[in-house]
Amino acid sequence: MARIVIIGAGMSGLAAASRLATLGHRVTVCEAGATYGGMVGRYERDGFAFDTGPGLLTLPAVYRDLALKTGKEPLEQLVKLAPVEPESRHLFADGTDLVLPNASRGGVVQALDAAFGAGSGARWAEVMNHGRTVWEATRRPLLEEPLPADPTPLHTDPYPAPPRKGLLSRLFRPAPWTLTGVAAHGLDGHPGLTALLNEYALRYGLHPDTAPASATVLPYMEQSFGVWYVKGGVRALADAVYRRCEQRKVDFRFGTEVTAVAVEDGRAVGVDTADGRIDADLVVSSMDAWELFRRRVAEWPGDGDPNEWARQNEEPKGRFRVLLALRGARPEGTVHRTVVHAADPAAEWNALTLSAGLCERPTVEVLRPDDPSLRPDDGHESVVLTVTVPAQGDVDWTEPGLAERYADRLLDHVDAAGLGLRERVLWRVVRTPEDTRRETGAFMGAVTLPALAGGDGRWLQYANESPVPGLYLVGGAAHPGGGLARVGMSACIAANLIGPA
Repeated sequence: MARIVIIGAGMSGLAAASRLATLGHRVTVCEAGATYGGMVGRYERDGFAFDTGPGLLTLPAVYRDLALKTGKEPLEQLVKLAPVEPESRHLFADGTDLVLPNASRGGVVQALDAAFGAGSGARWAEVMNHGRTVWEATRRPLLEEPLPADPTPLHTDPYPAPPRKGLLSRLFRPAPWTLTGVAAHGLDGHPGLTALLNEYALRYGLHPDTAPASATVLPYMEQSFGVWYVKGGVRALADAVYRRCEQRKVDFRFGTEVTAVAVEDGRAVGVDTADGRIDADLVVSSMDAWELFRRRVAEWPGDGDPNEWARQNEEPKGRFRVLLALRGARPEGTVHRTVVHAADPAAEWNALTLSAGLCERPTVEVLRPDDPSLRPDDGHESVVLTVTVPAQGDVDWTEPGLAERYADRLLDHVDAAGLGLRERVLWRVVRTPEDTRRETGAFMGAVTLPALAGGDGRWLQYANESPVPGLYLVGGAAHPGGGLARVGMSACIAANLIGPA
């Protein structure tokens, strides 16, 4: 039996704790905050409840595996899962109204043809076929296995870029293929299809001009395997994993900030806290790995952190959320997830990358779950608006009045698209990237990116087995990257690396 200390009780920390305790280790979790869940938070007031982090789940198989490997009850006995049908509704600036079915690539083709004209669905399907090529090439090394000791095969993008013809093909190496190139070549620059593709990039904090073409795996996965809702909100999933940890006798110490990873003779031997040292045989950190090394909670050995360049040069993006308590019943036929697309996509990308201020009419995700547990009664509705914005740095989210003014603009924007929310607002709560940074310690409150192939390795995350012997990394800034499914995978990979007691 090894003594293992886990830094942080976010979803990756909870998943790692439950797996390692099941393997026979004695696990202690140190959490600086007062509760568990990290990004998967919850806000409650007057009978309303809201997820303050992710509101939907992809690849639930990750948590089904966690439930089965750590206990007898399957996931469906711990939480109630329901596929989101339809998967989403998209409202475009030109008035186009597109509704996409869940986990039906054929249905998506038909919906696109109906909205954008014959042939649109075929163009999208061809790009998704290439996304499947990426999935098949990278599923195991990027999602299921540790980052290879030699990751150079993942530096090349497996998306099948069109061949160059003529003299250029003999004189020049092909340029890196990006989502912008995919849209221009594979989607013929169609504005609606391009906006649909770019919305996936935006949601994950990627820019289409720099995101590798392998990012097409993101829409491929969602449209092939589906999107799911956890009844009671995604926070209910965190509750279930926490209960499993308790069943496995994990020791939680809330309000306990780890100030340093203790290292002796070059190996992690515990953690230092305000209350003293906690000795351990192994340490697993679920805090933002960039912050772990930047704040010198752990010391990067050797000549320097290889991920430093990417973090300093990729504009960090965060999420701005408005939690809306509405009077009046949820209208019949309301779609769970609506995306109101930006009025001017170029202006949106400029705002995110050129320090041009906030976009006045950006892409807004509107989540409206039909879940009685999130509202006081059927005469009310709880709604969450989410926008990708510059993280703390390019925008000073502590500026008095800024967040409320921006929330007003977003309500005007979605109401112009026909949602009619403002007149029903009882009260609202605004959450900025600064709130995320303060509550979770995430780097600038920024979105953590998924690991992707291509870009000479720029899109890979920290390996789960750190260069400090005895220190393992999990969470959004560790392999295989951000998102509920991926942080669960990182915990699984780290637990397998450590092995049974």
